[in-house]
Amino acid sequence: MADYTEEEREIVNYLRESVATGERYFRAKTIADAIGLTAKQVGVRLPRLAEKSEDVDIEKWGRSRSTTWKVEPQ
Repeated sequence: MADYTEEEREIVNYLRESVATGERYFRAKTIADAIGLTAKQVGVRLPRLAEKSEDVDIEKWGRSRSTTWKVEPQ
């Protein structure tokens, strides 16, 4: 995780802990509220984390009013 920014580290740590028991679905706002960032800060970073995270599997799942992300342990 040396090549992660501090915000990316916070997001990945939160997601890793949240999916320890299995897959879950998140919106950026839910993650942001839990770790003290804005939904925009989280939403911008999730696509990049989906490509480079080795700790959790992040997949863009659906789009209604906001994007939903499927996250599962790797």
